Amino acid sequence: MSEPLPPLAGQPLPPVAGAPMSGSPGLQAPGAGTDIASLPPQSAAPAPVAPAAPASRTSMVGNWTAKDAAGGTCKVQLSSSPALDLYRASASGCASQDLTKVNAWDYRDGEVYLYQQGGAVAARLRGSSSSLTGVLAKSGAPLSLAR
Repeated sequence: MSEPLPPLAGQPLPPVAGAPMSGSPGLQAPGAGTDIASLPPQSAAPAPVAPAAPASRTSMVGNWTAKDAAGGTCKVQLSSSPALDLYRASASGCASQDLTKVNAWDYRDGEVYLYQQGGAVAARLRGSSSSLTGVLAKSGAPLSLAR
């Protein structure tokens, strides 16, 4: 059996949820000369909102259509095949030289990093498993990826 521990000697009892605090002026417990109908209505605490499920590396795997600042589009594929400590990636039909050299990617701290041959970051993007927005690393030009 479990029972609450007794209070420490000389310490006040902890407050009971919903009970008026002792020593609070003007507060009385219902039934102590107060009509329950005259008490203000108590509102229920709002239900906690569940945070959006964070995206994961596996939700980013697949084919994407990249769109650069000039409006040009091309295909980017993010693979689940490991390449050392990153994952394989490829781009085709891209006008941007930064994107044509993409050969690896990674997902860290909610961001997708596209890497070029040699390990330089080509782009950094943030978003969901259906849409990513970010910038090209060298130029700072906007870049978006969509499914």
